[in-house]
Amino acid sequence: MIRRMVTNPIPRFPDGFLWGVSTSAHQIEGAAEEREPSVWDVFTAEPGRVKDGSTAAVACDHYHRYREDVALLAGLGVDAYRFSVSWPRVNSPGGLDFYDRLVDEVCAASVQPVPTLFHWDLPAALDWLDRDTASRFAEYVSVVAERLGDRVPRWITLNEPAEHTLLGHALGVHAPGRRLMFDALPVAHHQLLAHGLAVQALRAAGATRIGIANSHAPVRPASGEPADVAAAAFYDVLLNRLFADPLLLGRYPEDIGELMPGDVTADLTVIAEPLDWYGVNYYAPARVGAPLGTETRSGGLTLPAGLPFSVREIENVPVTDHGWPVVPEALTELLTGLRERYGDRLPPVVITENGCSYEGVDDQERIAFLDGHLRALHRAVAAGVEVHGYFVWSLLDNFEWAEGYARRFGLVQVDPGTLERTPKASYAWLRDQLRAQR
Repeated sequence: MIRRMVTNPIPRFPDGFLWGVSTSAHQIEGAAEEREPSVWDVFTAEPGRVKDGSTAAVACDHYHRYREDVALLAGLGVDAYRFSVSWPRVNSPGGLDFYDRLVDEVCAASVQPVPTLFHWDLPAALDWLDRDTASRFAEYVSVVAERLGDRVPRWITLNEPAEHTLLGHALGVHAPGRRLMFDALPVAHHQLLAHGLAVQALRAAGATRIGIANSHAPVRPASGEPADVAAAAFYDVLLNRLFADPLLLGRYPEDIGELMPGDVTADLTVIAEPLDWYGVNYYAPARVGAPLGTETRSGGLTLPAGLPFSVREIENVPVTDHGWPVVPEALTELLTGLRERYGDRLPPVVITENGCSYEGVDDQERIAFLDGHLRALHRAVAAGVEVHGYFVWSLLDNFEWAEGYARRFGLVQVDPGTLERTPKASYAWLRDQLRAQR
């Protein structure tokens, strides 16, 4: 039996505010045998890479059950569905046909399709260390835009290039599993260049509302000591400014540009192609201090010794099942901070991901998480930040990358054996909140 948590309605957001949920192709589609392999297929085939030894070969089988999942979207009452297009699937026979059918189904449900064109599942034959991958990405984007552009009102180029660089190429805990540390910076540059080229390709195809989904978090020093303050500032550059400054200001943070491959002046002009909106993925703030001389662990991530910073636990706050601290007020802090840093260079913001991992169908903790973060988001709007939308991560319990199926982010439970979908208490709560917003 699901307990009912009585909460006051969340504050009313401006008319036209976009409400949505998010997923990604590799995490939900399955049908891996019907597309070419991605770097994640190669990565998960290696023993020990995924905590429970699982793969996304079947995942939620969304490829075959998409109509059922779109019906869940319609029942939830969202305005928009953020999904990702799998580059390896588009490269395979019938791949674009699937997305054609999916977009038609979403539109028929009176929901806006919002495709993300890269959500970490790079074709296995390509490499972000290779500059040419950026050009190949733009070619793929042109193919997708030509096929789907007549029905897609809003596009996202890349998802979280910071995490793909850090986790996949610097630390090796995500695909492709490289441990390059600071030698991974060219991966960041080539993804940003790919974004700029993709914006040009989308404009050429007639797209008018283009954004990116960048992860951001407030970075707080572990203390007021100068060493901790300096370490936190450096971490803020890596996590936040490295991926926002080139997009919004047309330049890299001081001392970072010289670490990029060659003269990047011309590239920065492409990277800074004007955006119509700016996507922010937010989960938790970071507390950072000077190096401790040992590895540090926070929020489920272990960082090796030898880095010029250490990530510390945030004390006296609740944590999710994933170990991430729950600090709703940091979302207000983040958004007002972005506005202060970038001023009129910051386009209207859309929260493209916000969510949490908790077990169970009666997920009152998730309800409390969403309630707190939506109130924090409303405070940012009241403070003058132009926010146009909010997407929950995620519609479905799914393959959670290196965590396998051990983490549950969905508003809908997916039974790992039968793949039966069961809406959770949070699904009903969000449905009721959205009805009250109309």
